[in-house]
Amino acid sequence: MTELILFNKPFNVLSQFSDSDNRQTLKDYISIPNVYPAGRLDRDSEGLLLLTDSGPLQHQVSEPKYKHEKTYWVQVEGTPDSQAIAQLISGVALKDGLTLPAKAKLIAPPMIWPRTPPIRKRKSIPTQWLELKIVEGKNRQVRRMTAAIGHPTLRLIRYAIGDWTLDDIPPGKWQTITIPSVVKSGDDLDSHNYRRRRNRKR
Repeated sequence: MTELILFNKPFNVLSQFSDSDNRQTLKDYISIPNVYPAGRLDRDSEGLLLLTDSGPLQHQVSEPKYKHEKTYWVQVEGTPDSQAIAQLISGVALKDGLTLPAKAKLIAPPMIWPRTPPIRKRKSIPTQWLELKIVEGKNRQVRRMTAAIGHPTLRLIRYAIGDWTLDDIPPGKWQTITIPSVVKSGDDLDSHNYRRRRNRKR
């Protein structure tokens, strides 16, 4: 059996288990030994982070060539028009190259937890939520994409990676997926049957 941990990472928590500056890390929330993050999530971003005790599975999730679709809920400054959304969909020119085509749309504010501290707001400028789905993993890509179309990101939540989602996982909590077979390099991660255990608390 291979275990995959679905963790709802809070804001200002590093996606690692130690830090020389005594900032909050995964160690403050996850007590399971010998598990490691599969991929990363920036300190100032929130949401789904996967961890596992399996090297092949860790590689599967974090390796860009497998192109697992990641779903983000993004609160931006201002309201992107249809041209800005079309630019996100077709590809945005960043300093390290053109992004791959994405899926993007305006959404109503999701039913989510309040952030601590709250985002900064300007009375004269509205905010808008987007759902953005990408298959790449460039450094701070979502933030750079929205900035490039003139709408800086104020809050960023990763809702899903492939079929794995944040559903029923409060911030700072995690659930464990039991995968009945060992994932080997080249396997399709999302094709494996799995069993989600009840939400476990630290």
